[in-house]
Amino acid sequence: MLRYFTLEYWLDDGWYVGKLKEVPGVFSQGQTLEELEDNLREAFQLMMAEEESLPFENVYSKEFAVAV
Repeated sequence: MLRYFTLEYWLDDGWYVGKLKEVPGVFSQGQTLEELEDNLREAFQLMMAEEESLPFENVYSKEFAVAV
């Protein structure tokens, strides 16, 4: 299954640095844009694997409003 995210990236001292806009905490870098994309894919997959192994039995969610 493919999921699509927004990659926000910038150059910092010759490195491509980026994050997935919709997934807080998934950042990476690479010497090329392609390497950055590969590293972000790996970071996302590692985060998802870790989240699946969390020891919580009952996890709840709900929508809530924030004024902006």
